[in-house]
Amino acid sequence: MPANDLDLLLDAAQEAGRVARGFFRRDPGIWHKPGDAGPVTEADLAVNRMLHAELGAARPDYGWLSEETPDDGARLTAERCFIIDPIDGTRSFIEGDTSWSHSLAVAEGGRITAAVVFLPMREALYAATEDGPATLNNAPIHASAKAIAGEATILTAKSNLSPDLWKAGAPPPFTRKFRASVAWRLCLVAEGRFDAMLTLRPSWEWDIAAGDLIARRAGATVTDRHGAALTYNAADPRAPGVIAAPGPLWTSLREGLIS
Repeated sequence: MPANDLDLLLDAAQEAGRVARGFFRRDPGIWHKPGDAGPVTEADLAVNRMLHAELGAARPDYGWLSEETPDDGARLTAERCFIIDPIDGTRSFIEGDTSWSHSLAVAEGGRITAAVVFLPMREALYAATEDGPATLNNAPIHASAKAIAGEATILTAKSNLSPDLWKAGAPPPFTRKFRASVAWRLCLVAEGRFDAMLTLRPSWEWDIAAGDLIARRAGATVTDRHGAALTYNAADPRAPGVIAAPGPLWTSLREGLIS
């Protein structure tokens, strides 16, 4: 990884926040993507244009994978690739809630080497490199030490509590919480504010790439729902769910799930 990739992402995330603030709670234009793929706003598109222009100019040889850019597959031949969600939590953005984020990462050889998740309205800037600490506003952060699922507080959607997903016919009696931004959920696990996050639906790389590295560098185990390591810049940029938790808690959750 070039030594200054993280600095590049940090600067870009701050600029993304500046652009997004210009639309927030100002009735931005909203469209709905085909196939019930969710809403997109003027802000998503403006942030995407800025990031594509700025990051592309700084690293013209890097590939590009973004939720808001049609994927032409050219990234698959690049040694390194930006993986970007201009606004993760668009529905929250539309509703005027502050729990949306910008998620920026660099992938190389299937792994994430630099990552930033920024929540501009909460002034929360998470970052990590593959050989450095996970940080929040420049201070190191660490995942919790919770080991027992029944005593944990876990970020997950209600649908993941369905009895047919769990070997015991029900999930462990953990406390469930939810946040709209998948990237932020991973960072909240990294920060130790919540013990784990669990999503069993297919997860797009742009939602999870940055948060994956930040959570792992904070000491969490992060895998897909089957227990396999997550890989990036894949031809099909989706993972089969995500489990992020401290090691013993990860084991408890994974062993309780029906594959």
